[in-house]
Amino acid sequence: METDGDVALDIIITNVVCVFRTRCHLNLRTIALEGTNVIYKRDVGKVLMKLRKPRITASIWSSGKIICTGATSEEEAKLGARRLARCLQKLGFQVKFTDFKVVNVLAVCTMPFEIRLPEFTKRNRPIASYEPELHPAASYRIKHLKATLQIFSTGSVTVTGPNIKCVATAVEEIYPLVFDSRKEIL
Repeated sequence: METDGDVALDIIITNVVCVFRTRCHLNLRTIALEGTNVIYKRDVGKVLMKLRKPRITASIWSSGKIICTGATSEEEAKLGARRLARCLQKLGFQVKFTDFKVVNVLAVCTMPFEIRLPEFTKRNRPIASYEPELHPAASYRIKHLKATLQIFSTGSVTVTGPNIKCVATAVEEIYPLVFDSRKEIL
């Protein structure tokens, strides 16, 4: 297996977190009483609203800020956020869908080999850290992409980044580094 050759790695996006504003004050009590699939967290000062399609969960604050989690693509996150804004409009609020932004993407990728984590960490010492007593994965941070990778000895890599493009670039950057530290098959 060569590092130069094209290797197709499946990057599975497990969660996309997005944020948007409604540009109006929201009465959480009204949402809790009249809305569907809602949980009113009075002690925290927010309402959780779940949509079935796309499958997302939204945290709604009275200021009009809404955080949506659970989508599996940026398009699905935007569709879910717009659908949520429409639900709030139907409850009688003057909602304007503004300031939509994808803030976090979580993805999982499996390398076609196992990785020697102590060796990988020694080769990439300032950026990589591995504390087997605290966590079974080596942590690798790519500052210019704002991405964090959790690399497990099984070859599984969990990537957290600001958008899907950064996550894909992070996996492309990490592949040659983990390839050098792969476990040889006897």
